[in-house]
Amino acid sequence: MLLAAALLPVHAQSLQDPGFRYYEVGDLDAAPALHTEPAMMLMGGGEWVPAAFQWWLQRAGHGRVVILRASGADDLQDRLYRDIGGAASVQTLVFDSRRAAEDPAVLRVVAAADAIFIAGGDQSRYIRFWKGTALNDALNAHVRAGRPIAGTSAGLAILGGYSYGALDGGSVTSERALRDPMGSAVTLDNDFLAMPYLANVITDTHFGKRDRLGRLIVFVARAAQQAGRVDMVGIGVDEDTALCVEADGRGRVLSNDEGYAWLVMPRHTAERLRDGEPLDFHAIPVTGVGSGSLLHLDGFRVEDAAFRMTADIREGGLELAPGP
Repeated sequence: MLLAAALLPVHAQSLQDPGFRYYEVGDLDAAPALHTEPAMMLMGGGEWVPAAFQWWLQRAGHGRVVILRASGADDLQDRLYRDIGGAASVQTLVFDSRRAAEDPAVLRVVAAADAIFIAGGDQSRYIRFWKGTALNDALNAHVRAGRPIAGTSAGLAILGGYSYGALDGGSVTSERALRDPMGSAVTLDNDFLAMPYLANVITDTHFGKRDRLGRLIVFVARAAQQAGRVDMVGIGVDEDTALCVEADGRGRVLSNDEGYAWLVMPRHTAERLRDGEPLDFHAIPVTGVGSGSLLHLDGFRVEDAAFRMTADIREGGLELAPGP
């Protein structure tokens, strides 16, 4: 049900061009959840994982969910409310402009959320529409208040302390990023969202299916140079897969298709990262977090890793060998 006008009864100009669309389903008169817990559901895109949503909604107290997106309509909210089930209500805000991120009606909806889900699409629109706005502050306040958050695909891409912004209008491949790691196609952003345990993390999505290990290594190298620190970490998540992170930083993988979360943790800087030259970056540990693994984001330790490899990049070429 589309109710943009109902949200903005006193702003005639906004009613004519509100900069967003609003949808809702469920009981909006239900009381807020009695109890919520901090939780992050980091989804790699593709098909949703019902078990991961059930885990997440439990930590949201089965209360009010707000979906944020910058394209599409109400299909995700209907799927969540009717097919997954377990939410008192689901509201969707679809942003068409930056000024909507300052709108009092938008901020009221976000402030009342027991859980927030950031959908897929184009992460550059999230950065351009939300960064530095009142909505940006509201998202960080939601997390500080101990309420769950989730993101899939583009929604996951912006949850790290550093993010690949796709600000050039494309999606860089591993091959291109390795060949020209300092080029204009590798657009990184930071100082946006502040998630627990992710301050020195850059995330990536659709990981194994789209062969994104090479570009995530480039992102980590660039972020380390930009931040002036050697402890930058990359986390990639496969399609049809979610990394579910508890309040204490313990993360487990739930997947429809034996997918993984991939942990890239060099602990050193690249041997060569210069304009116009391919990347040289040696001895990079890559660890697979599978359904039987436990990832401790406090320290980035993995118990019962699904695999361990070492990546070696020379002249922009990536080679993998079994890890220790």
